Amino acid sequence: MTCSILLLITLTSCVSGSLVVNVTQSFYQAEENHNVTLEWTFTPATDGSLKSIYITCEMYTGDKHFELFHLHEGVEVSESQDKWFAGRVQCDKDVLREGRLRLHMSRLRTDDSGDYLCTVNTGDGEKSKKCHLNVTAEKDRPKPETTNSTSGGRDPSQTGSPSQAESPGWIGLYCGLVPIVVVVVVVVTLLGVRYCLCRKQQDSMNPSLPI
Repeated sequence: MTCSILLLITLTSCVSGSLVVNVTQSFYQAEENHNVTLEWTFTPATDGSLKSIYITCEMYTGDKHFELFHLHEGVEVSESQDKWFAGRVQCDKDVLREGRLRLHMSRLRTDDSGDYLCTVNTGDGEKSKKCHLNVTAEKDRPKPETTNSTSGGRDPSQTGSPSQAESPGWIGLYCGLVPIVVVVVVVVTLLGVRYCLCRKQQDSMNPSLPI
C-alpha cells in the first residue's frame, strides 16, 4: 500500500513537472517606431486543445508592471490588456498549438524598454520565463535638403571647381551685357555728333564781332 502511494505521488509530480517554458532570446534590441517579435516556446498541452492553455504576459519596469497579453482557455482577454499596449500587441494564434507564443509589438516607444515575463499553464503545470527589451531613440538620418545645402545646391555628381561649374552662367551674363553696352555707346555717339552740328550751326548764324 505504501509503495503504491509513493508511486502515485511520483507519477503525479512527473506529470505536473512536464511543462517546460523557454524564451527564444533573452535580450532584444529595437529602435523607436519600429516593430519587434517576442517569442517563447512551451510544451504543448497533452490533449492538443487550446482550451487548456492559460497565458499571462506582463512588462516590468522599475516598480511598475503592465499586462500586455492574457489568454484564458485559448481565448484572448483583451479587456485585461493595459491601455499602454492597446492596438500595439498581436498574438500569432496559429502556432499556439505547436507550443509557440509569438507576440508582435508595433510602433515601439522608448518607454517599452523593460523585462517581459510570460507565465504559461497548460494543465500539466505552470512555468514562467522572462526576456528583456531595450528600445533606443530613433537615430537622426541625413536629409536630402541638408546634403544639397552643404554642397551649394550643386549636384553631387558634378566634378570640377565651383568656378568651372559656374562659368557657363558668367558667359551668358557677358553675352547679355555686350549688346546693351553697344547700344549705349551708339546713343552717346549720336547725341555727341548732334550736339556738335547744332553748335556749329549756331556759330555760323551768330558770328562774333571783330575787336
